[in-house]
Amino acid sequence: MMNDEFYIRRCIELAQKALGNTYPNPLVGSVIVHRDRIIGEGFHKKAGEPHAEINAISSIKKEDQHLISDSTIYVSLEPCAHFGKTPPCALKIVELGFKKVVIGAMDSHEKVNGKGKKIIEDAGIEVVSGILEDECKDLNKRFFCYHDKKRPFLLLKWAESADGFLDRDFQPTPISNSLSRQFVHQMRSEEHAILVGKNTALHDNPSLTVREVRGRNPIRILIDFKLEVPESFHIYNEESETIVFNSIKNSEENHLMFFKIERKNSLDQILKKLYELQIQSVIVEGGSFSLQQFIDENIWDEAVIFQNPHLNLENGTKAPHFNFKPEKTENLRDGKILFFHNQSLD
Repeated sequence: MMNDEFYIRRCIELAQKALGNTYPNPLVGSVIVHRDRIIGEGFHKKAGEPHAEINAISSIKKEDQHLISDSTIYVSLEPCAHFGKTPPCALKIVELGFKKVVIGAMDSHEKVNGKGKKIIEDAGIEVVSGILEDECKDLNKRFFCYHDKKRPFLLLKWAESADGFLDRDFQPTPISNSLSRQFVHQMRSEEHAILVGKNTALHDNPSLTVREVRGRNPIRILIDFKLEVPESFHIYNEESETIVFNSIKNSEENHLMFFKIERKNSLDQILKKLYELQIQSVIVEGGSFSLQQFIDENIWDEAVIFQNPHLNLENGTKAPHFNFKPEKTENLRDGKILFFHNQSLD
């Protein structure tokens, strides 16, 4: 007999298929089981579209639909209890009369937070929760950080040479290999937004889009107090929405949004605004000055550093000062990726 963990693990696998596509909603997978046979499964694909439970229910073949009242529905996150763009899943579960509901993690969102579970229990349906809870929470680390800490999940990322430089003689310098670049573009497709400072935008003229893999472009965020980056630069093109934090103007024009902030406590103002805009995660991609600010104020959740152990640049922009031990290290051909988790914020 398969156990609850087996099916919740399948829910997580399904949910991961939509990574990067559900913002501002969480990633959720659902599996419907009748006597150890999966009769339906689904995941939430995109905000505004049906939730995981509804997709799982819809996938049940006609000849199996009579089995619902004798089946268990597994879901990686507590079923929703509120009317949004779609009706509450908790009510649908009650309406169809499932025998049992198994939940991975409870939803900390104020509109849910135990209400979905209560609706189902009040209808006399057995509910079990907290199955593979840590894995289910990790799946939605961005969603939980956003709702619990009232700010986006922050991922720092940079590439450095063996001797700790970001470039040679302050000129754009390729440090990582083609596999690393694919990895970076995969990361971009999975996060909600990507942030750079003025110096990086002027220095590298980056597009900050997804090209090496298939996926959505993140929302671009630029910190440019005096609006020194020309609007002819790639960051202003129409490939993605762009948010510019500056000290000159507030305005919205097509895909561009300008927000006026003060230099003092600028990080707090930026994170507050991004929270208001419902941006759940941000890759801080540079430059050294912007990255160092997040590090110094200890406002970061994870960091990914690409290292080229065979490249010495001797002179140029120093990599950020970052005195932490990696949680794990992976080799990508001749390069290394170091992964960090900010345990002081747990």
